Amino acid sequence: MRFGVFYELQLPKPWTDGAEHRLVHEAVEQVQLADRLGIDYAWAVEHHFLDEYSHCSASDVFLSALAAKTNNIRVGFGIRQVIANYNHPSRTAESIAMLDLLSNGRVEFGIGEGATRLELHGYGIPAREKRAMSFEAAEQIANMMVMDPYPGFQGTSFSMPCRNVLPKPLQKPHPPMWLACTNRKTIEVAARNGLGALAFTFVDSEEARSWADTYYSIIKSDECVPLGHQVNANIAVVAGFSLHEDADEAFRRGADGFAFFRYAINALVANDTKPGRTTLWDEYLALRDRDLPMIAAPGIGTPTQISDHIRDFQTAGVDQIIFLQQGGKNRHEHICAGLELFADQVLPQFIEGRERREAEKAEELEPFLRAALARKEWMPDLPDESIPIVSASREREAFYHKD
Repeated sequence: MRFGVFYELQLPKPWTDGAEHRLVHEAVEQVQLADRLGIDYAWAVEHHFLDEYSHCSASDVFLSALAAKTNNIRVGFGIRQVIANYNHPSRTAESIAMLDLLSNGRVEFGIGEGATRLELHGYGIPAREKRAMSFEAAEQIANMMVMDPYPGFQGTSFSMPCRNVLPKPLQKPHPPMWLACTNRKTIEVAARNGLGALAFTFVDSEEARSWADTYYSIIKSDECVPLGHQVNANIAVVAGFSLHEDADEAFRRGADGFAFFRYAINALVANDTKPGRTTLWDEYLALRDRDLPMIAAPGIGTPTQISDHIRDFQTAGVDQIIFLQQGGKNRHEHICAGLELFADQVLPQFIEGRERREAEKAEELEPFLRAALARKEWMPDLPDESIPIVSASREREAFYHKD
């Protein structure tokens, strides 16, 4: 089992001077602590225009700061908005590769498309076409990171001419690719495309077992045809994280933050919104006595309780648990104390034998992954004589040919 930390950079109102500055720097401190404690991954979303829920619109910049200030923890786009309206695919390929170089090969590349009208309509993206647009872009991003030169592309959602997209990533062929998953259907989509599954629906261990069985059965079947240049056969589950020796105190420290997290995203999807005038925290406070749903276990409770939950998920076939700790108004000092307690009393139980188990899994899956790659229809390289010449401007051409 591997472990990660996850950041939306939530900032419920009322906002005070310096609040965003403090939020970002506290998150960086938390990831630095997680790195020192032996946590494996730090994930950050990319969302736009979602007041209170997520102020992490420039996750590439945030992850670059994390990479510069840490040594071992892997830095993950969880996810990058890959549709060309958000980020041109060549710019995504360049950003991922540069971060991979800066981090010495520690990048994970999750793909996504956005779910709210605030985001989709803000960039002119038709909701019914977003999945097709994101997969078209993601496949070409992978090609751009590998091919020299990239032959060019005439697609439905974007087009570009032949260019050599630079730099190239340190990890070969490219960083592992993941898909944001919110239900069984998207788990199946991830498996069919050879993508790691980033599960954001906060499942319990029994549901996780069912999802894992479905995912790995597809990975091993003829249905798996990789979107990228490799198969990333892994399942990660996002869960709330609040750890204390006293179970009631652990719940008290995390309850509002995790219930607000669920309320806010549901409200942004389902309710009308006036940009810049959200009242999500006040709405949540008015409703919180009605047993609003929370982010689920396995990360809330005592070290013993959380260890038992993690073991259930491990047995179910989950490869990574990602702790969402910075939710609502959860406090920085509580988050740090919980991480230290986790590293002291929980993490050691899941480190011994981990590399051996991962090697055994890789050996078991190797023939299936090789067969999946053989089914992929690869974009052909351009022979040198077919690489188009990009003409200089007429003015520059005239300048260099003066007598």
